[in-house]
Amino acid sequence: MEKFEGYIFTALCSTNFFISCLLFSRVTREQREPYMDEVFHVPQAQKYCLGKFNEWDPMITTLPGLYLVSVGVIKPVVWLADLTGQVVCSTAMLRFINLLFNCGNLYLLYLLICKLHLREKTRTTSRRVLSALSLSTFPVLYFFNFLYYTDAGSTFFTLFTYLMTLYGCHKASALLGVCSILFRQTNIIWVAFCAGTLVASKMDEAWKVEHTKKRDEKSPPSQVPLSFSGAKKIILFTLEFLTSPSHVKAVLLVAWPYAMVGAGFLVFVVLNDGIVVGDRTSHEACLNFPQLFYFFSFTLFFSLPLSLCYHRALRFLQALKKQPFFFLLVTGISLLLVWKFTFVHKYLLADNRHFPFYVWKRLFQRHELVRFLLVPAYVFAGWNFLDSFKSRSLFWSLAFLACVLAATVPQKLLEFRYFIVPYLMYRLHMPLPSLPRLIAEFLLYTAVNAATLYIFITKTFHWPDSTATQRFMW
Repeated sequence: MEKFEGYIFTALCSTNFFISCLLFSRVTREQREPYMDEVFHVPQAQKYCLGKFNEWDPMITTLPGLYLVSVGVIKPVVWLADLTGQVVCSTAMLRFINLLFNCGNLYLLYLLICKLHLREKTRTTSRRVLSALSLSTFPVLYFFNFLYYTDAGSTFFTLFTYLMTLYGCHKASALLGVCSILFRQTNIIWVAFCAGTLVASKMDEAWKVEHTKKRDEKSPPSQVPLSFSGAKKIILFTLEFLTSPSHVKAVLLVAWPYAMVGAGFLVFVVLNDGIVVGDRTSHEACLNFPQLFYFFSFTLFFSLPLSLCYHRALRFLQALKKQPFFFLLVTGISLLLVWKFTFVHKYLLADNRHFPFYVWKRLFQRHELVRFLLVPAYVFAGWNFLDSFKSRSLFWSLAFLACVLAATVPQKLLEFRYFIVPYLMYRLHMPLPSLPRLIAEFLLYTAVNAATLYIFITKTFHWPDSTATQRFMW
């Protein structure tokens, strides 16, 4: 980090932390008691603060990473400051842990942007800094910095894992991957993605060598052939690569730490009889393929200031004109997936405190044909998603898409929090946008954050059978 850029970024971090503390103070004053999932997380963390590590709430479905980190941070502070009484491991103190993770996420996002866009380092200081700031205020993630949820910590360790992979520190990356899994078991997917980037790199090299030998310049390794013959060629090459002892050996020499994490996770799944700990009835996996379409739409909305422009829309129309049968096939398959694989979780329709409840009620339940009428929009959103990676290598793109599928499709519940890491990974790998587009993105995120926090704080309501104050949230 250059000296001047260092000063700018330090000032930015300080300002971000100060504003977040002010918002944190307001949220905590308005909602002093644990809210929503906090009613499970806060008491469990307080048990850990008292040294009761053998007690576990069976309603909690994630591993105890958040509680262990909370105790590890709070206990030394309590000892140094000689704190006693109810303030120790209070709801406010536990929530404050996520503000620290917010600062860490901002720094990690900045380092990742610098590493991923190394070639664009000249005269891009303001773009790198603003891009990191914008992503750290990504609305779904930023909101949960003020509550005691696992999202901030889970994102922190996942980003840290990927950063170490980019720097070639694979043992450290694997260890951090274990920490991310302790926050949320599905982060094994992003540990697999880190390993997948190494495999993709080796496959790209082999693909280049093969095409150099054949002198075939029609299918450069940075492009995905949108044809059946192209798909067949990729599948055959992948099978050949994975069955080659020399290629497998070369991959394992660098990726063995991730393989050990994967093997350990498989042991955990076998011993635990599944991925979920605690209440399994509400977290059953299924093939909810429309989740991928929801994610594409979610991604299109939040990346709108960056991705949508006249030239991209024109490219889409040209692609439609050039390959009409391909897009008709994709539309037909999408209609089939929406028809046969749409699942609605009981929580989605039962809890009117979450925004997805209103998305489903006011959009999808308006008419039974709405979900089918949205398919063309899904196709465009999916094309826009893939078009953003046209500069990335073929096998990297395939590895990332596979991880996005694994992170979204098995989820029965439409929950925007599940889209946080996939979206951040998508956004980080987009070409570094221009300054005006970054400003527009930051303003969009700021407006959404202001609206959601305002609604959470001021628009309270009560259920007929309860005196507790209810609030709207992501």
